[in-house]
Amino acid sequence: MGAFFLFIARMGGKYTVPLSLRNFSHQDIIIIMNELYHKLLIIRTPGIGPIKYADLIRRFGDATTAAGAISPNDAVRDGVRREMDRAAALNIHYICDDDVRYPPRLRELKNHPPILTVRGNVDVLRRPMVAMVGTRHASAAGMTFMANMAEQFSSHGITVASGMAMGTDTAAHRGALRSSNDGATVAVLAGGVDYIWPIENESLYDDIMARGAIISEMPVGYVPLATNFIQRNRWVAGIADQLILGEADPKSGSVTTARFAIEMNRPVFAVPGHPSDPRSMGPNGLIRDGVAKICINIDNFFDKKTHQNTKKEKKFDAENVILDAIGTIPVTESVLADIVQKSISEIKRELVVLELQGLVRNTGAGYVRM
Repeated sequence: MGAFFLFIARMGGKYTVPLSLRNFSHQDIIIIMNELYHKLLIIRTPGIGPIKYADLIRRFGDATTAAGAISPNDAVRDGVRREMDRAAALNIHYICDDDVRYPPRLRELKNHPPILTVRGNVDVLRRPMVAMVGTRHASAAGMTFMANMAEQFSSHGITVASGMAMGTDTAAHRGALRSSNDGATVAVLAGGVDYIWPIENESLYDDIMARGAIISEMPVGYVPLATNFIQRNRWVAGIADQLILGEADPKSGSVTTARFAIEMNRPVFAVPGHPSDPRSMGPNGLIRDGVAKICINIDNFFDKKTHQNTKKEKKFDAENVILDAIGTIPVTESVLADIVQKSISEIKRELVVLELQGLVRNTGAGYVRM
């Protein structure tokens, strides 16, 4: 029998059956609860990772027999019981890799997490998905570009996945949540799904939980270590159909995430930037090496006519003189002021609007048309 979402709340020594299981017989509920408990006993036992977990299940035929064979000690058993109680109290779902709602692209990986914990809308994990990553120290223009791209993906029904870090990750999540359609975003965490990091993103965490999903392979209540973020980056790449890299240092975790995606044979796109900006070295390097395609606008991913028909934002008048004066070569605000005979303050105001609409981008050396 496949795994189900389990919300087991201990009350007075008895278990309250969740609504998701109310239509099952008493015997089936016992089987389902027992299966999850023994799967957690296996994966939470020190020294057992995804590959060894899969080998044990395959060798012994089921989780109960496999858990009995490894004989987890009392500390592991008590830890799993406490974890399940906390998960129940916080409405946290467990999804095993034999559940139909387990992310399909993640399941393809040989060493995928056998059990995920999830807060929010589990159903979004089955949708087509794009990963969007980049530096925590992104420029305003870089974050605007990624947010606009994320909003368009979301409006097309594609879930945006990222790591909920500051900077680029936050822009991607926020952009996806701006979509007026049934758009969604997924945050992959390095700690337990109930551990909010960074704490500055607490409100974002709540918004994602309401419109999307927060997932982790780590136990509920787990405080992440530095090494956990590398594995988190692997799952950000693994859960998606393709990946977009924004501004990033060549040695950053974001570039590592992109390289994980390349190893997994996922299409990787990189947003080019000015050569003198260190934040452009990561994406520019992947483009130079031929392992990433150039990403300059949403038309790289959708038919242009379809994209134009689905855009919801207001457009500037086609005769807008500032927009007409901007091309593919970066042009500064002062040059634009000379060309269109307007003041710098007027130029700045209109550029802000154009940038928010995704019509222009500030490369650092000047503005270019999208």
